[in-house]
Amino acid sequence: MTRHHRRRQPKAGPALRLRRSGLLGLVALSLGAGLAGGLVDRGAAATPTRSESQPPFAVGLRIRRLVDPTRMIRLPGGKKEPRPLVTYIRYPALGTPSESDRADAPAASSAGPFPLVVFAHGYAVTPVVYGHLLRAWARAGYVVAAPVFPLTNANAPGGPNEADLINQPTDLHVVISQLLAASDDPADPLAGLIDPARIAVAGHSDGADTALAAAYNRHLRDPRIRAAMIFSGAEITGVRGYAFPPGSPALLAAQGSRDKLNPPHFTTDYFDVASRPKFLLSLLRAGHLPPFTYQQPELRIVEQVTIAFLDRYLEDGSLQELAAAGTAPGFARLTADP
Repeated sequence: MTRHHRRRQPKAGPALRLRRSGLLGLVALSLGAGLAGGLVDRGAAATPTRSESQPPFAVGLRIRRLVDPTRMIRLPGGKKEPRPLVTYIRYPALGTPSESDRADAPAASSAGPFPLVVFAHGYAVTPVVYGHLLRAWARAGYVVAAPVFPLTNANAPGGPNEADLINQPTDLHVVISQLLAASDDPADPLAGLIDPARIAVAGHSDGADTALAAAYNRHLRDPRIRAAMIFSGAEITGVRGYAFPPGSPALLAAQGSRDKLNPPHFTTDYFDVASRPKFLLSLLRAGHLPPFTYQQPELRIVEQVTIAFLDRYLEDGSLQELAAAGTAPGFARLTADP
């Protein structure tokens, strides 16, 4: 189904400049110096004349304990239980946009259905640390679901266990399926909110590895995924079967050039072999976690580029909008093969 809200207008910027790089013929998307001096905040306060059927939206938040009864986890002491996935669900809501979530707020159902973005957190943290970024996506008109992985989160029983990473791509499949079922249930508060034909995954660090496998690994991929955003990620060590044939989900990779935990070559290893359309956002002064959680202006750049990317491949946004969002001299560079 098609959403009927007003599209964002492209930001002003110079024409696209072409650059050849090996066999890929990458397109370098460059902005003038103006972006470095002042980035548009898509979460800015709405004007009094704004319609509640258009972005920016207020952001509602619901927390659900999803469960996969087909898989078990082992707790300290040997006890087993069905695999739990406590999931933070942000969605466009009725009301005035703000910098805060509104618990259980009425959904902006008349403006939907909306695309779904499922976000995978990194090792030994929870989705809470990424709240600003996830809220920006919901404010822009996306349902954003962030599960807490049961054995790799900061509060996992007995401490985080990174060996469970291999089970997390399937967790994303489970979250997608259960939220689509909720959207199909007329009695559910999320009824009618999600468009099953417009789904993306995203993740950071080990969560990026999770999202990469869910989108591109032959054995773990979910064919419902149309786009993937991979932040400081890599292929899961020891797992075979990654493939990027034509027709694969659109790819946006983001990488800090000063990342010591996941060095940039981990990103270029998969990006170089990925099929188009693909984009690489290089954050020139950034490390591992800060640009995706609090560091400015990098976080605003990430917000703008990711929203423009989602708009392009899940909505009807333009390549020019993505170009305009993508390069801040001295801070970021966007290269692409669209």
